[in-house]
Amino acid sequence: MNPGAVGVFIPIIGLLIGGFVVFSRSEIGRALAHRISGGAAANSAVDDELRALHGDIEALRAELMETQERLDFTERMLAAGKKES
Repeated sequence: MNPGAVGVFIPIIGLLIGGFVVFSRSEIGRALAHRISGGAAANSAVDDELRALHGDIEALRAELMETQERLDFTERMLAAGKKES
């Protein structure tokens, strides 16, 4: 590799390192570091709320299945009544 070409990369690498330092000290950088370190997973209130929401979704699914079964039954009864007439 040409020795002059290496000199071109020195400012680029310096800018990248400087940008990384600025980013790491910003609020977004701190939030990302906190997330990567697993700090976000330690929030038990959010976990409890998420479990409650999952339970609500399961209850809604069960109610929807029951409603669909009742609708199917009603459709069969109406279809049977039309055939007899």
